[in-house]
Amino acid sequence: MELREKNKKRGIKRVINSFKYSFQGLEYAYKYEQSMLLHAIAVIIVVTFGIIFDIDKVEWLFCVLFMGLVMATELINTSLEAVVDLVSPNIHPLAKIAKDTASAAVFIFSLAAAVSGVIIFAPKILEIFKVI
Repeated sequence: MELREKNKKRGIKRVINSFKYSFQGLEYAYKYEQSMLLHAIAVIIVVTFGIIFDIDKVEWLFCVLFMGLVMATELINTSLEAVVDLVSPNIHPLAKIAKDTASAAVFIFSLAAAVSGVIIFAPKILEIFKVI
């Protein structure tokens, strides 16, 4: 048994602390990462539209999945940027690659979420205006 595993805390206190640290991470992201706030606004808009247009379970599934993936990827991007800044305080080409590719991952999920949103909501919005 490795020393790390042997000394690892277990029990309810560890679980409570895990939640506490998770909420601290969310708090940091909302305070200091503008894009996280923009994603949160997008979530509010999607949920509002979902309620207004009474989307079905499968549509909700896609919305919730993409909302979670975009937010989680943004958090991973934020943590990766912090680690890169810690280990490479000076400008370095590899640090740039790490930050840019993590940002690209958020962009890809955001784009997929936006396309899914258009597929789900555009027909419902157009129906209101009888454009279809």
